[in-house]
Amino acid sequence: MAWVLKMDEDIESGLVHEFDSSLSGIGQELGSGAYSMSDVLALPIFKQEDSNLPPENESKHPPFQYVLYAATSPAIKLHDETLTYLNQGQSYEVRMLDNRKIGDLPEISGKMVKSIIRVVFHDRRLQYTEHEQLEGWKWNRPGDRLLDLDIPMSVGIIDPQTNPAQLNTIEYLWDPAKHTSAFIQVHCISTEFTPRKHGGEKGVPFRIQIDTFKEIESEEYTEHLHSASCQIKVFKPKGADRKQKTDREKMDKRTAQEKEKYQPSYETTILTECSPWPDNVYVNSSPSTTPAFAPGQVATCSVPPDSNSSSPNHQGEGTPQCVVEQLCPATTIQEAQQWLHKNRFATYARLFSNFSGSDLLKLTRDDLVQICGSADGIRLFNALKARSVRPRLTIYVCQESQRVQNISQLVGSRDSENGKGDSRAIYVYHAIYLEELTTAELSKKIATIFSISQNQINQVYRQGPTGIHVLVNDQMVHNLQDESCFVISTIKDENTEGFHVILK
Repeated sequence: MAWVLKMDEDIESGLVHEFDSSLSGIGQELGSGAYSMSDVLALPIFKQEDSNLPPENESKHPPFQYVLYAATSPAIKLHDETLTYLNQGQSYEVRMLDNRKIGDLPEISGKMVKSIIRVVFHDRRLQYTEHEQLEGWKWNRPGDRLLDLDIPMSVGIIDPQTNPAQLNTIEYLWDPAKHTSAFIQVHCISTEFTPRKHGGEKGVPFRIQIDTFKEIESEEYTEHLHSASCQIKVFKPKGADRKQKTDREKMDKRTAQEKEKYQPSYETTILTECSPWPDNVYVNSSPSTTPAFAPGQVATCSVPPDSNSSSPNHQGEGTPQCVVEQLCPATTIQEAQQWLHKNRFATYARLFSNFSGSDLLKLTRDDLVQICGSADGIRLFNALKARSVRPRLTIYVCQESQRVQNISQLVGSRDSENGKGDSRAIYVYHAIYLEELTTAELSKKIATIFSISQNQINQVYRQGPTGIHVLVNDQMVHNLQDESCFVISTIKDENTEGFHVILK
């Protein structure tokens, strides 16, 4: 038994010795001196990846820099975009700086560049309806511009231009090698474009964007060089200073730990690089769109109930334009547009450019409030659902000659039928609707019904007790009973060619 155990120990020791000898040399083959990290990084695959990385010293360098001389708000969090408060109509300097390195853009050295400054909406929701918003602002403030250039204070500005069709844009030439400052004035305030106007509402933010172009061979400045923008809010005069002070006071009340989450306020605002502004957003070379009607020239027409006018092609080409008094499901798109202008909804005409009368009437009150805001939405809903206003006084009149003629016809009919005819006579009365309750209005309506000139009616009398003639004045018209019936007779005036009208 002892021999067997000793043999097992010899076998085990032999196996261990053979395993150790087989591992000998591994440490020499994979020793620290066999390979180095530099040799690994020198492999072709790593060289190829490294060649695709941009060198650190070749980061993008903007050719220009624009600085707005207005302080940024201290109540902006670290990773948010800066916000600058401006006063309405106040001149603010925008410094145009040449930021090129030596050798950058040599083709513009000694030449002019063209810059376009715009005031645009920051919110994407308002960007979609920018044209309508700006046209509505222009309609409410005729002759004003959203953005102006203070030329006397500006320095280095050459050939400044403003397009009457683009109220939010100014453009000019300048030499990058010379000191250039453009003083701009923003005349719209942020609360003018808020959907609710009840006081104390939060104004919408704008953006000031500057796009710079260089001249091409055709001597036009169309090749884009650089664009930058910043976020602003515009307040009534002195309002920006008060808002800046309020923000500072709020920040002073915060703890030091909370202040670390916010940006410091800077004395100037540096515009950050952005994409160029698309030319087709608010470029309109034609004169500004105004309502397609003129006071005193608005015609009134009715829409046939059987007209199929829900298609844009069915708009009565070649017929004179007319404005419907009230929308109905058969109202065409063109007539709906004219109705919007006529009822002071021109701001939303482009927004509803593809809506027929049927489409507009299907909108609920909540839909209109969401689209147009609370005030205009309710007003538009009431206008769409409005019924005809009841007149203050309604009377019915019949001309005496027609009544006598009807009676004579009835008598003749009885004689011919030996008294077996119909004893009912038909008297045709006309309705007169009065709003002002004056004698002049009554005379005008009577003249219209009986197709005579109002100048031919000298006086209007009412037949009183015992057949007396009482002169009708405004007070008597006020006291007429609603839905009264009168037979009208006329007496020739001996002194003139007119008539006296008697209400019996």
